[in-house]
Amino acid sequence: MNSAVLAFEDGTVYRGKPFGAKKTVLGEAVFNTSMMAYQELLTDPSNYMNILVMTFVEIGCYGINGEDSESDSIKASGLVVAGDCEVPSNWRSRMSLGEYLEKNGIPGISGVDTRTITRKIRMNGSLKACLSTDDISDEEAVRLAKAWCGIDGSNFLKDISCPKAYHFDDSAENIKPFELGGVHINTKPRTLPLFKCAAVDYGVKKSLLSSLAYSGFDVTVFPSGASAEEILEIAPQCVFLSSGAGAPSAAPEAAKTAAKLMEKLPVFGVGFGHQVITHALGAKTYKLKFGHHGGNYPVRNLETGKVKITSQNHSFAADAKSLENTGAIVTEINIEDNSVEGLRHKDLPVFSVQYHPESAPGGAGAPYPFDVFYELVKKNS
Repeated sequence: MNSAVLAFEDGTVYRGKPFGAKKTVLGEAVFNTSMMAYQELLTDPSNYMNILVMTFVEIGCYGINGEDSESDSIKASGLVVAGDCEVPSNWRSRMSLGEYLEKNGIPGISGVDTRTITRKIRMNGSLKACLSTDDISDEEAVRLAKAWCGIDGSNFLKDISCPKAYHFDDSAENIKPFELGGVHINTKPRTLPLFKCAAVDYGVKKSLLSSLAYSGFDVTVFPSGASAEEILEIAPQCVFLSSGAGAPSAAPEAAKTAAKLMEKLPVFGVGFGHQVITHALGAKTYKLKFGHHGGNYPVRNLETGKVKITSQNHSFAADAKSLENTGAIVTEINIEDNSVEGLRHKDLPVFSVQYHPESAPGGAGAPYPFDVFYELVKKNS
């Protein structure tokens, strides 16, 4: 069996066992600390052009099912694991992780020391990388990694946004929270009455739209390039700016459109949408050293003092200093590095969060951002 190669722009090379598709890909290597949800992570458009390095020791144990994907295909460039489970065991499983990668044309490498790789990324920052299951040399893999343009300064919106507007399917079967017989995870009914919401797709996850719809919104999704005038034609009562991928500073048109919408309607942004709002206010974003990718990031609400554990998946953050004198208030910060995790406008019905509220691991008693949005729209209708 040929070995797979993972090479970084600094010349470091790892060899391991290939699985998935036979292919050579480029991307930014980011480590993710989640123990589960590899299917969701692979299909999350926020991971577009990312080579995922999973820190947990074995990935693929419960296989792949037909319900948990966040989009119509894998969006990550490749997958790096210490061990891949070839014989998954779960009542929902339909295929193994390796079979899923191969079906989607995505290469993977296993049998490498992901702890060493993670430490490398933490020490040096996110690195351009080449992952290949083809028969290429170490030197060629390093050359390809060095030659790749990288994520900083890149606009990926046309690659991951929907091609045209559509109404999100809010049937009970499509938006209901996950249920398991005898276990009451979420017993809250859908919020009514519904408000008409325009969601701008910068690379939105299905679970974001499901959570939005379940929280009391009738959602129409627009492509990232839609103008404010096109969005306002449907007479929405509010606007949702979704998560996504790429550098927010490379999407000035998105910020211009958001600025126009913020003057007319309540607006809520998540992830990339939070960064778009930052730029729409005239502030700046910056690239984090190695990003926040995982399900265990503590966030403190500066207005209540409460702390919650959040799921995050981003490489850029809002610059707190530049938000001064823009009319915005920083409402939440990451306890680990004090980066901005939330903001709201002093006068306009506008707020945003950097983390993913639809994937919240914990924080009982903390306000659910979608419910906050609903009350904000209700107040301003």
